[in-house]
Amino acid sequence: MSNHILHLLLNYRRVNMKKNDIFLLSGIILLIGIAFFLMQFFKSEGSRVLITIDGIEDKVFDLSEDAIYKIQHEDGHWNTLEIKDGNVSMIDASCPDKLCVKHRSIHYNNETITCLPNKVVLKIIGGEESELDAIAN
Repeated sequence: MSNHILHLLLNYRRVNMKKNDIFLLSGIILLIGIAFFLMQFFKSEGSRVLITIDGIEDKVFDLSEDAIYKIQHEDGHWNTLEIKDGNVSMIDASCPDKLCVKHRSIHYNNETITCLPNKVVLKIIGGEESELDAIAN
C-alpha cells in the first residue's frame, strides 16, 4: 500500500494551467482583495455593547464609560467583561476552553465575542451603519 502511495507522489504531474485559468484565478483574488479593503475602510465604531444570554437581551452598556461587569448564571457559571477606553473584552469566564477570554477586544459596529458553553454574546451596536453593512445584513 505504501509503495502505491509513494509511486503516486513521485509521478505526480504538474497541473497545466491555461492562460484563461490564470486570468480567472487573478480576477477572483482581485475581487476578494477589493471586498476585504472595502470592509476595512467602511467599518464604523460602535457606541454601546449589547449582552445577550441564551438568546435573550440582558443589558446594554455605553462604551464611553469604563466598567467591569460580572454575568452570574443560575447554574453557577460566570463571565466577566471589561469596558475600557471604548473597547470591550471578556476578562474571565468559567468555560473550559476560555476562547472568549483569548479573543481580542472589540469596538467596531457588529463585532462580537461569543462564549458558546455559557451562551453569552457581546455585540457592539450603535455605530453608524454603512451601506455595506446594510447590504451584508
